[in-house]
Amino acid sequence: MNRYVCVHGHFYQPPRENPWLESIEVQDSAYPYHDWNARIAHESYGPNATARILDGEGRILEIVNNYARISFNFGPTLLAWMETFDPETYEAILAADKESIERYAGHGSAIAQVYNHLIMPLANRRDKETQIIWGIVDFEHRFGRKPEGMWLAETAVDLETLDLLAQHGIVYTILAPHQAGQVREIGEEEWTDVGGGRVDPTRPYRVNVPSGGSIDVFFYDGPVSQAVAFEGLLQQGERLANRMVGTFSDDRDWPQIVHIATDGETYGHHHEHGEMALAYALHFIEQQELAELTNYGEYLEHYPPTHEAEIIDDTSWSCIHGIERWRSDCGCNTGGRPGWNQAWRAPLRDALDWLRDEMSAIYEAQAGPLFSDPWAARDSYINVVLDRSNAALDRFFMNQTQRPLSDDERQLALKLLEMQRHELLMYTSCGWFFDELSGIETVQVIQYASRAVQLADELAGGDLETGFVERLALAPSNLPRFNNGAVIYDLLVRPAAVDLPKVAAHYAMSTLFEEEPPASVYAFDAEPVSFSRQETGRARLALGRVTLRSRITHDEDTFTFGVLHLGDHNLDGGVRPFMGNGDFDAMKAEVTAAFDRADYPQTIRLIDHHFGDHAYSLGSLFRDEQRNITDVILDGTLAEAESVYRHLYEDNAPLMRYLDSVSIPLPNGLRTAAEFTMNVDIRRALGEPEIDFEYIDSYFEETSTWDLHLDVPGISFAMEAALEYRADHLEDDASGPEEFDELTRLIELIRRLPFGCDYGTAQNHYYALLQARYPTMKELAESGNADASAWVASFERLGQALAVYVA
Repeated sequence: MNRYVCVHGHFYQPPRENPWLESIEVQDSAYPYHDWNARIAHESYGPNATARILDGEGRILEIVNNYARISFNFGPTLLAWMETFDPETYEAILAADKESIERYAGHGSAIAQVYNHLIMPLANRRDKETQIIWGIVDFEHRFGRKPEGMWLAETAVDLETLDLLAQHGIVYTILAPHQAGQVREIGEEEWTDVGGGRVDPTRPYRVNVPSGGSIDVFFYDGPVSQAVAFEGLLQQGERLANRMVGTFSDDRDWPQIVHIATDGETYGHHHEHGEMALAYALHFIEQQELAELTNYGEYLEHYPPTHEAEIIDDTSWSCIHGIERWRSDCGCNTGGRPGWNQAWRAPLRDALDWLRDEMSAIYEAQAGPLFSDPWAARDSYINVVLDRSNAALDRFFMNQTQRPLSDDERQLALKLLEMQRHELLMYTSCGWFFDELSGIETVQVIQYASRAVQLADELAGGDLETGFVERLALAPSNLPRFNNGAVIYDLLVRPAAVDLPKVAAHYAMSTLFEEEPPASVYAFDAEPVSFSRQETGRARLALGRVTLRSRITHDEDTFTFGVLHLGDHNLDGGVRPFMGNGDFDAMKAEVTAAFDRADYPQTIRLIDHHFGDHAYSLGSLFRDEQRNITDVILDGTLAEAESVYRHLYEDNAPLMRYLDSVSIPLPNGLRTAAEFTMNVDIRRALGEPEIDFEYIDSYFEETSTWDLHLDVPGISFAMEAALEYRADHLEDDASGPEEFDELTRLIELIRRLPFGCDYGTAQNHYYALLQARYPTMKELAESGNADASAWVASFERLGQALAVYVA
């Protein structure tokens, strides 16, 4: 056919982890999800692994894994999150790559990415190399093979970056059409100027690099990619297919490849159901034999470049000014904020560059005596990041040192390497992409810098923090309450910083509310040495001793703690390094005696006396645990509030019905009571093992009658949880008509609601059962087996409710 189509998806989220805890804390803006990774995984990453192809009646004909048919890259830090928090999608992505190897003549569709998405032309050569090495090693660790291609953050490129890619065995990369400067046929002398996006994107190009090697480049189709991302081309899959194949030309006499590249989140997150449009477009192209689907590796094997190109240095796909978006107030922004500027970008980069250079000097001075080659050790440290087991650590030190290191030297080495890891993370591109210095992405990169500063000042005994904050003060905020970067550092960054005493305080307060003392606190192992807890009425007292150890740097210390909760938010305590057995026993005896007498003022005074300035409160807890404990504390208060609202609603429900019958608006007080009660009851009913459908139905009828406002995100989330709970057992051998019928009733209830609910998980499980068990049960039913007949009838009713076609 000699006509090929390839779609590339760049799937990426910036690293969002608290740099000290190595975990993402709750992000309220992602409600009802815990954080933005979780939300986007639900809206895009998962759906692309289970994309629907529908028939003319809107029924599911097929569920396909888009990743197996497209070219794609995932950010390594995103995959690390997904491996733990969305393992089903993670495994589907790895399986898709294996499937694509079979589909595309031994060439997998997954390609690597520079590790944490920094802008390569703005990095020094050493950081560029580490980014490439870490991206390759991470890819090999997950996909079990060497990557052929590598995605550059924002496709930002310079010739040095391409040279380094080639030196590390990368065969190709993908760039925007306006990044091509001039081209010529290999072997010819005359160049043709193709600046301004005039390059023909239907063939690959070879770029020769200074070291003597070369790398192949695919310049994607700009107009079609733009239409997919921003012009509504994903509204219909057939339209997308026709637009792609419509760019083929009979005037070209070579095997043409039409290929597009966009953010992967375009398919499902930015454009709802975009993954379905993509799935159908690929299906339609194959079904109608309009072109052959391929990936870049397969295409290159059959059709190596016949032309070479020279790129335009310091360009990217998302800044018309080159790479200025990540170092100056160039005018590129997300829009919608008249009067705002991005004058903060240059001072932020200057501050980080200064910090990088200062920390490099510290690293070289202190790592030199430890490692055979300090920078080679940093390049190899990704193996420890991927596997922090003792065995992996032993292998790392064996390979990178010329002599055995003592435990103290190992700890020093780990801190130096962690300083360097956070130096890399602080350059994540999203820190400059958006409009405001105090935005979540920019604060994140400053937090990474703060963690690196904390380690550097500890190791060198200096004060880099002061110099760093002074430079941040030159970065202006658009928001008066923040003023500049120094204020943002004080308000949003410094409070997030963590040390072992703060971890101990979190541990201590958690012991008041958990049945057993926790075995870990985020990235820290906790070993209780002594622990006691007492309760008298609403008052609780916990006293103990715990040894904490960082799994990252191996910092370790033992702490004594005493915490007192007098109900509500009144939570006070103290933490200090272990004071010795005698002092600890004396403190415990004195505080316990006062608590036993219910002399709480004296208990507080004694805690203050024994712990001095090492006092902590509920606000000292890390955000997720703070929320959890606050929920526990609020349970009683909310129960009282619920009782009041419920009493008001139930006593006045007849009156409310009467007011509605005579078209008199409900008074606000009664409306609020009804809304509160109904939202609570609906969510609670959905969480029951056996759902009372008539009860929920009656509530929805009343909310409609009285035009009450429901917590749509919260109730939708509860419904999805109820669906998932039941759907997860669909594939059990014991599932049958009873389970099918209950799920059918729940789906029918959801379909009557005035708002949507995602029942994709149920459809996925149903489709798997349709492929695995239905044919056998159908055959048994047709042979007269009564149980099988009942199974098939219930199963087919469920399929109708789920809008899945059953032949």
